[in-house]
Amino acid sequence: MAVTVNLKGNPVALAGPEINVGDRAPEAVVVASDLSEKTIGGAKGKPQLIITVPSLDTPVCETETKKFNEIVAGLDIDVTVVSMDLPFAEKRFCESFNIENVTVASDFRYRDMEKYGVLIAEGALKGILARAVFVVDGEGKVVYKQLVPEITEEPNYDDVLSCVKSL
Repeated sequence: MAVTVNLKGNPVALAGPEINVGDRAPEAVVVASDLSEKTIGGAKGKPQLIITVPSLDTPVCETETKKFNEIVAGLDIDVTVVSMDLPFAEKRFCESFNIENVTVASDFRYRDMEKYGVLIAEGALKGILARAVFVVDGEGKVVYKQLVPEITEEPNYDDVLSCVKSL
């Protein structure tokens, strides 16, 4: 049975395997706003915070990205916010809001985030990413997962920050 989240109270299925705490974080290739490719997941020797959002061009995703940019400042963690937005739009977003502490990247090229089970498989948002947060330790193991049940709501930042600070 497919994992589901809600969009304004209506369930939508997600595509891909369900990744949980204790699992190895699959490697995924995303495209940064400068068009370079970045591999996320896997063992990197330092913690990673992988955040997926539907689109930076929505109020909740904008707020979430700006909030994570603020709360990770000064932390020794590799942070990537992934959406299906094109890198050109991501670059404008980062410049507009001085996003400097996180990498904003796109999954438009390879759609690798399906490996994390966060690709929306049906409905009006089919083909874009659900709202989720994964914390991956330096050895590549998922130590925290938050699949936000309602796509239109923000994640629990305190839980994420508590996990990140414990690494």
